[in-house]
Amino acid sequence: MIIDFKVNHPVTTDQFIDLLESSTLGERRPIQDRSCMEGMVANANLMISAWDGSLLVGIARSVTDFHYACYLSDLAIHQDYQKSGIGKRLQAMTQLQLGARCKEILLAAPAASSYYGQLGYAHNDRCWLLEPGVTIGN
Repeated sequence: MIIDFKVNHPVTTDQFIDLLESSTLGERRPIQDRSCMEGMVANANLMISAWDGSLLVGIARSVTDFHYACYLSDLAIHQDYQKSGIGKRLQAMTQLQLGARCKEILLAAPAASSYYGQLGYAHNDRCWLLEPGVTIGN
């Protein structure tokens, strides 16, 4: 199996949705909301993708300033390609695009929370989420 890794290569909304559906991440993303999915693809400013021919088999989708913080918002690997090192390579390639002081930040899926520590990530329990519809209090 030869996997091609690409930086900011065009990914269609349909390819992205198909990949999420074929990975465990599809359960936690609004794949039925096409407008949202289109925005997710269009507004990410760093995407590392993995391809088996014309099939998108992995993606690391990030929003970053490239100097201080990189939010790795989606790391998805097609279920038929998991545990082959694609996810690790996508994260390493993301890191290579960033400045020397830039941190990768992510929220781990429940099933993957033990995965990141073995790669060198530090756990941080200070993350806060403001869900849609919740108004900022005074």
